Amino acid sequence: MQSSGADYIPILLQIGVVGAFVVFVLFITHYLGPTLKSKKKNSNWECGIESQGNARFPVSIRYFMTAILFVLFDVEVIFFYPYAVNFKKLELEGLLAVILFVTFFLVGFFYVLKKGALEWEK
Repeated sequence: MQSSGADYIPILLQIGVVGAFVVFVLFITHYLGPTLKSKKKNSNWECGIESQGNARFPVSIRYFMTAILFVLFDVEVIFFYPYAVNFKKLELEGLLAVILFVTFFLVGFFYVLKKGALEWEK
């Protein structure tokens, strides 16, 4: 069965409705929102404590590397779920695909270890 341009009309209509809704909400909230501004109202306030100093301070790149690697290897686990549900139907071909998938991630993991991205102290 071939799809035609008419099959995409509901999707384009939904995108249009969502886009119009976003523009409408942004427009309405801009005009209905509070308009009173003062130095005290615009100042930062956190937990009843006056802010001191600059909130922007340098953070080690190791922190970001660890966070990104955690997300990368955490998302990997999500791809095991469909295999676990359908492993009987996938048979040997599915097993080989999962082994290849795990091999790619293990190669990446050992590369990260070799580069020392997970070492906090140097």
